[in-house]
Amino acid sequence: MRLLVNAFLVILGGCSFGLLAPIVKLGSLNGIAIADSTRMQLFFGFILLAIINLFFVRYRLRPKTFIKLLLSGIPMGLTTTFIYKSLNYLDASIAIVLLFQYVWMGLVVELLITKRAPTKEKLTAGLLILIGSLFAVNIFSTQVSHLPLLGIVWGLLAAVSFATFIFVSGQVATYVPPLRKSMMMALGGLLIILVIYPPTDLAIGKIDGYFLLQGLILGVFGGVLPPLLFSISMPVVGNALGTILS
Repeated sequence: MRLLVNAFLVILGGCSFGLLAPIVKLGSLNGIAIADSTRMQLFFGFILLAIINLFFVRYRLRPKTFIKLLLSGIPMGLTTTFIYKSLNYLDASIAIVLLFQYVWMGLVVELLITKRAPTKEKLTAGLLILIGSLFAVNIFSTQVSHLPLLGIVWGLLAAVSFATFIFVSGQVATYVPPLRKSMMMALGGLLIILVIYPPTDLAIGKIDGYFLLQGLILGVFGGVLPPLLFSISMPVVGNALGTILS
């Protein structure tokens, strides 16, 4: 029963992350720059988690654990950056297919780190998911040779960083309360994004109700739910099964 519940949490985390690309694409059509969406996602995510931690979590991090969790949040920030960069060149459906490559990448990561080969069931499930995702976006009717190379590269980099993010969620500081762990990972992701996109170009005049609403939605589904749900469930279900489920 515990495994089933945690498997469901992994699925919810994957679903919430899958919502982001269409939301960002819609925001760009309404004048919100990709850089602004990227910053808003981790900023709102960190603020929401910090508020929750303030009221519900009492846990003191050791300096070494503090650094580990900050570094563990970097792949989350890079995933957000890379997938949104790919949206500058590709349709959301194609970008998501490229992101889906993290499924087999996650199996490779587990093989390299744990030295345990994936089971036949996991390999079969991963293959079926990849084939299904390709049919789902009708990629076989797409002129792949006409797709911008830079967009493909950004999409694949997003897959690599997301596979890394899922792995570290289940391996690093599993003894830390999930809410505190998620907050620190969100902070690490926010810091790397602020290095990539310093907020020097953020105009106060652009901040309106729609801007803030999109930031809040991205923060909940991109900055709060994935790290929280993966922190809770990945240590239970394992990296290979977790990547397939998400």
